[in-house]
Amino acid sequence: MFSTQTYDVAIVGGGMVGLATAIGLAMESLRVVVIDAGETQAVSGEARMRVSAINKASQSLLTHLGAWAYVDEARMGPYQKMAVWDKDGLGKIAFDAHSISEQTLGCIIENDNISHALASRAAELDEITHLENRRLDKIAFGEREAWLTLDNGDNLSAALVIGADGANSWVREQCKIPMTFWDYGHHAIVATVRSELPHNDTARQVFLQDGPLAFLPLFEANLCSIVWSVPPTKAQALLDGDAVQFERSLTAAFDGKLGMCKLESEPQAFPLRMRYARHFARHRLLLAGDAAHTIHPLAGQGVNLGFLDAAAIIETLSELRRTGKDLGDYANLRALERWRKADALEMIAAMEGFKRLFDGANPVKQALRDLGLNLVDNFSPVKTLFMQQAMGNKSCLPTLCK
Repeated sequence: MFSTQTYDVAIVGGGMVGLATAIGLAMESLRVVVIDAGETQAVSGEARMRVSAINKASQSLLTHLGAWAYVDEARMGPYQKMAVWDKDGLGKIAFDAHSISEQTLGCIIENDNISHALASRAAELDEITHLENRRLDKIAFGEREAWLTLDNGDNLSAALVIGADGANSWVREQCKIPMTFWDYGHHAIVATVRSELPHNDTARQVFLQDGPLAFLPLFEANLCSIVWSVPPTKAQALLDGDAVQFERSLTAAFDGKLGMCKLESEPQAFPLRMRYARHFARHRLLLAGDAAHTIHPLAGQGVNLGFLDAAAIIETLSELRRTGKDLGDYANLRALERWRKADALEMIAAMEGFKRLFDGANPVKQALRDLGLNLVDNFSPVKTLFMQQAMGNKSCLPTLCK
C-alpha cells in the first residue's frame, strides 16, 4: 500500500522566497511541505558571490516572520548612502538615510546568509516539513487536490502547489506555462573585490557607455560585491584576461573612486534576461519569485520583488483559510494574481526605462540624463520619493512588509 502525506500547501523550492512563504503560512496554522533540491548551511569564511540589496520592506517581512534574528549580523553590509553618476556626463545624485530620519537605506546580505536564517526559523515550526536534497518527479492536478511524487518514490498531496523553484522553474515547465522574455544583450559580471579606500557604507553605481557598474558595500570596510553589466564579447574578454588586467579595467571604469581594486574571488558572468510568466496562477497552482519573473539587476530589486510575492501569498491564503474558502480554487487566487502581475510589470517597466535612458552615448539622451539626475538631486520632495521607493515603501504593500 502506498501512503500519501496530505498538506494544505506544497512549496517546490527551498530558496529565500519559498522558505519565507512557508514560515508565514505555518504561522497561520497551515500545514506546509517544502521540497528543497538543496540544503542550507551557515555561512563562514570568504564572502559569497550572490548577494541581495535587502530593502526596508523585505527587512520588515523577515522580522515579522521571526527570521531576521537569525541573520548573521557580522556578515551584513548596511548602507546609509547611495551615489549614482553618469561617467561621461555631469549628472549625479546622492541619497542619505539621515536626511529622511532613517538609520539605513538597506542592507547588502549574502543570499546564503538569508537562506540559512529562514531555514533556522522554519525548523522551529511544527507545521513545516522541510525536505532537503529532494526533487519532484511527477506532478498532477485534480479538481480537489494536487498530487506530487518525489524522486525517492514518496507521494504527497496538497490543496495548493506553489512553484518557487527559480528562473528555470521545473514546475512552470511541467505546467506548460508560456513565458514572455527578452534578452538584454548583456552579461552581468559578479565578483567580490577589496578596495584600497573604505566604502563608508555607501552603495555606488556608475552608468558607463556599455552598461551600469555597481559597487555594493559588504561586511568589511574595504570589501565590495560588484555587478558589472557589459556586452557578451566584452564580458568574455574581461574573463579571459588575467586578474591584473581585470583589476585595472575595473578601477578605470569606476573612476578610481575607491582607489585600486583587487579581486577576492574568481569573477563570473551570466546572461541578463527579463522573464515574465503569462500566468502566475492556475487551478491549484501559484508561481512566486524568479519562477514568475526575473528582472534586470540594475537596482538589486529582484529578491525584494520575490519577498513581496511571499508576503502577498501569505496574506491572501490566510484570509482564505479564515473564511473557510478553498486555497487552491483559481477563482479565489485571481485577485492575488492580478496584484502580483501589476507589481512585477511596474518593476520591469521601471528597470527598462532606466536601462534605455542610460544606454549609449547619444548627446540628447546624455543631456536628458544629466538634467534628470541633477533635478532629482536638487529637489527634495522628488528625492525623498525616490528614496522611499528604493526602501520599498510603496502604497499597496502587503501587511507583513509594513
